[in-house]
This record gives sequence, structure tokens and C-alpha cells, in this order.
Amino acid sequence: MLGLAGVIVIVGPDMLHSLGADVAAQLACLGAALSYAFAAVFGRRFAAMRVSPIQTAVGQTAAASLLLVPAMFVIDRPWMLPMPSSATIGALIGIAVLSTALAYILYFRILASAGATNLLTVTFLIPISAIVLGFAFLRETPRLRHLVGLACIGCGLVAIDGRAWRALSATRGNTG
Repeated sequence: MLGLAGVIVIVGPDMLHSLGADVAAQLACLGAALSYAFAAVFGRRFAAMRVSPIQTAVGQTAAASLLLVPAMFVIDRPWMLPMPSSATIGALIGIAVLSTALAYILYFRILASAGATNLLTVTFLIPISAIVLGFAFLRETPRLRHLVGLACIGCGLVAIDGRAWRALSATRGNTG
């Protein structure tokens, strides 16, 4: 609840002003979050079936590609587009290898070793990364609400991890 509260504090009351304005986009965001949760729960089955994380990542990426290729031909009509530059092709390869293939391998490896609950806590790092990267590369200035939200997210992650609570309990047990 602390992590969720942190995300709400970071987003702030501004989000309520446009709530319902772009319903399709808002539903897509909710659908993506729901899909992410289902993927972790469903992905546990692969570990139980002794399917390696690499096999799972390859299977998921291949299946997604097969499903998206027909849509790409209908929507994008690539034969009508100009040939992409070498920089664009390089960026596409980088995204495919690092941000997709490697990310899925890590995702399923962590899922197999740490479990779905621990894996899904990584989603709380997304707003932290966005704020840090915005500050570092886009010269954005964090507001007080961002720092308070980051603190809430950090406390939530510490609470979920449990090691701090166990250490505190052990210390109290030794002194009393």
C-alpha cells in the first residue's frame, strides 16, 4: 500500500483533471498493468513444467511476433513507407535485443527464482526510473511530491522485502 500511495503522490491531483478524457488510452494503461500481473501468475506454470527462462522468453516473443505481423501489414503497410535509415535499423536491433529479448530472459529467470510477488515489485521502480532519468537527461526539476512519493515507494519496497523488519525484530528480541 505504501508503494501504491507513492505512485499516487507522484502522479498527483493533475491526473484527475483529464480522467475520462482519453478513455481508450486510460483503459489501455489499465489493461497493460492487468496483463503484466496475469503474465507473472501464468508464467509460474512454465517454471513448474521445467521450461527454461530462455525457452519461455523465445516462445513468448515468437508468439507475439506471429500475432502482430498480420496487424502490421494491415495497419502500417510497410511497402508504402520509405526505407528506414541505418540509425533507425540499429535502434530497432538494440531495442529488440536489449529491451525485449534480454528483458524477457531476465524476467522469466527472476520469476523462476524469486516468484511472481517479488518479480512484480519491480513495477514500483518504473516511476523512480522516470524521475531520475528525467532529472538526469531532460533537466526536469523534481517537485516535493515526487520526493515524497519516492520515499513512500522506497518504504513500501523495504516493507515487502521483509529483511529490515526481521533485523529490527531480532534487535528488539536481543535487547529485551
